[in-house]
Amino acid sequence: MLRTALLPLCLLAALPVVADARGLEARDLVALDRVSSPTLSPNGTQLVFAQRSVDLAANTSTTALYARNLVTRDNAPPRRLTPEGWNVNSPGFSPDGATVYFLSAKNGSQQLYAIGLDGGAPRQLTGFALDVGTYHVSPDGRRIAFSADTFGDCAADFACTQKRLDERKAAKTSGVLYDQLFVRHWDTWNDGRRNRLFVADLPTGKAGPVATAVAISGALDGDVPGKPFGGAEDYSWAPDGGSVVASVKVAGREEPWTTNFDLYRLAVDGQAAPVNLTADNPAWDAGPVFSADGKTLFYRAMKRPGFEADRYALMALDLASGERREIAPDWDRSPSQLVPSADGRTLYVAAQDTGDYPLFRIDVASGDVAKLVGDGTVSSFALAGDTLAIGRNTIATGDVIYTTTLDAQALRAITPTATERLPGVDFGAYEQFSFKGAKGATVHGYVVKPWNFEEGKTYPVAFLIHGGPQGSFGNGWSYRWNPQTYAGQGYAVVMIDFHGSTGYGQAFTDAISGDWGDAPLVDLQKGWAAAQKQYGFLDGDNACALGASYGGYMVNWIASQWNAPWKCLVNHNGVFDTRSMGLVTEELWFSEWENGGTVFEKPEAYERYNPARHIDKWRVPMLVVAGQNDFRVPLDQSLSTFTALQRQGIASQLLYFPDENHWVLKPQNSVLWHDTVNAWLKQHIGD
Repeated sequence: MLRTALLPLCLLAALPVVADARGLEARDLVALDRVSSPTLSPNGTQLVFAQRSVDLAANTSTTALYARNLVTRDNAPPRRLTPEGWNVNSPGFSPDGATVYFLSAKNGSQQLYAIGLDGGAPRQLTGFALDVGTYHVSPDGRRIAFSADTFGDCAADFACTQKRLDERKAAKTSGVLYDQLFVRHWDTWNDGRRNRLFVADLPTGKAGPVATAVAISGALDGDVPGKPFGGAEDYSWAPDGGSVVASVKVAGREEPWTTNFDLYRLAVDGQAAPVNLTADNPAWDAGPVFSADGKTLFYRAMKRPGFEADRYALMALDLASGERREIAPDWDRSPSQLVPSADGRTLYVAAQDTGDYPLFRIDVASGDVAKLVGDGTVSSFALAGDTLAIGRNTIATGDVIYTTTLDAQALRAITPTATERLPGVDFGAYEQFSFKGAKGATVHGYVVKPWNFEEGKTYPVAFLIHGGPQGSFGNGWSYRWNPQTYAGQGYAVVMIDFHGSTGYGQAFTDAISGDWGDAPLVDLQKGWAAAQKQYGFLDGDNACALGASYGGYMVNWIASQWNAPWKCLVNHNGVFDTRSMGLVTEELWFSEWENGGTVFEKPEAYERYNPARHIDKWRVPMLVVAGQNDFRVPLDQSLSTFTALQRQGIASQLLYFPDENHWVLKPQNSVLWHDTVNAWLKQHIGD
């Protein structure tokens, strides 16, 4: 059986296919348990993580916490820590390691709870009138800093915010008057609330849940955490407990077109004015983390204002002198998370690197970089004592929680792989390849074999095009665009990391800005040719190209510029008209950076690679997918695509979700999405 996808393709090809085996199906993917949030006790001997389970019939999911004593070397599975019937998230340990904190909406609104490491009944610690969005327990364990979505003039009076929401809901009118942009963001209309930070004392003894707090970020007109994807990593307690440092964008009417997040020091009594620690950098400052002695603030910083895909540099700020320096300035990678060692001499970071997403160790003084864990994607990690806990996945494993020592010499699996969770399901073998692409550059891609591969046969191909465009289809597991779901239907899969992809150096990422339709298209064309030359089992005359977001844009683009190879196309929430996109999307900094200015300043840039100008050349049948609540690439782009197809008599379908955003997230909707896409492929390129 094709079980060990890390083996070379040549070895895997020789393994027999078991008669009763099958490939991965959409229902397997959607119903698969997902592990995340590895969290260590302060001494590194106890591990807690979250596991999400789906009830496909009920179209719901719940998340529980599990615990594992790392001192024991037995093979006992992790034990469930939170009770049945609880849906929880965001685990954290008390300073003494005896208590585990988490968030849950068990009693209505989302509040903070605590449970002993040995289990028992959870204790509710907060009872605010609003949801607790994120939290951090103070270093001494006596207080929490937390976020809540409030109206600015309500300050820490949470009942004030809730009352206003209730009044709006009961009002007989529904009109909303705006006087500046960001009227909507991602999938939500702006109602005037912001994420703000507060500090509250935790209850002691037998006291009931705390219901009062002090506002500490109210003076800043910005969200903490940033919306929509910010989290607890956006702020951090100082080790002495006297302040919190947070990454905040304070931009006023410029908020839709600036990426200037700064780090602010906030007094925990809410009295002193916030102090901007990075006012000299007009670009993005993120992820503040203190050294254990409180003398140094480590963080990540971009250098170019307005560019959301700029390289993050690792920075060290001496809080006494105000002096800052870049760590490892010659390391051409962009870390997404950093954790300092206990002595502050080493940083552990995760960053994309040539198709993988490894864990690295960086010496703070010298900037020397060492790769600790490669081969796959490190999705999260934690450090405590002499232990590292890692969430890691590959194209064939799903996320797995591992623990290891600080040098990561041997990984100890705490949770099973997707292969182990799905007995009887075989996965397609995969391999990275490279070729000479546009501008003579070395470009990389992946090929995935069908699960039932047999030597000497050829297979129809799903050609997947990633979004971003500053993104990657690398060696990782996805619950939305997973190549194994196509391999599980008997298709071979080809994925190309074209110019603009991340993990190959910042110059390669930069190359797509202003060049959406040229070098990336050449890379896709050359990659398609190289894959067919290298892998004889690809049926190049029987293939379908699929993509979402920028990948959907590229599907619209190749529909006119490179339609010959394809029997069908799939466009999920893709850009149709780059000019209208520049005015209807919400995060204007993106389109304005990619086109060198605004629509009225650079109209020719917006038209240069505009699919809407070339629809007369469309010929290939296309499936279009759209979400009503997608404000990043709004619905009009997909409807325009479908209209252009229908009016020309081109075979086409529109799959519309009235309750989804840029992604399809609900379990049954995800199944419908996969079933519809698979039916489209089967219709045009067969089984």
